[in-house]
Amino acid sequence: MKEHEIPSGANRKKRCIGRGEGNGHGKTSGRGHKGAGARAGYSLRAGFEGGQMPLFRKLPQRGFNRKRFQSPCAIVNLNDLEKLKTDKVDITSLKEVGLIRSNSTHVKLLGTGKVTKALVVSVDQISKSAKDKIIAAGGSVSE
Repeated sequence: MKEHEIPSGANRKKRCIGRGEGNGHGKTSGRGHKGAGARAGYSLRAGFEGGQMPLFRKLPQRGFNRKRFQSPCAIVNLNDLEKLKTDKVDITSLKEVGLIRSNSTHVKLLGTGKVTKALVVSVDQISKSAKDKIIAAGGSVSE
């Protein structure tokens, strides 16, 4: 669609606020009288009901979510291990190369990719396919 093909009325002019009484949006500029909504920088929190007890606090909690209790785990694939200069794979060597963040505490090794050299792997968790590929390439795994 080109600019001349846009139907008329599709683009409205911006509403002019606070420019006198004549345009219908003067004086309080559509903000009513006093209160937080009339102030600059005011934004209403989602679910706020004007001080009344909000619905989400009235309703009981249902179910269970394990995300609250999980510890975050950095993910590394086998094809990423080609960046390593040594054959030793552990959390410190992965941090040095930049495959995981410096504040990571747990690492899981996944089996996406191929292993070309014998690796000595010691990580927190490892998938079965990754373990099989490393052992088949002549490496060793210790968790």
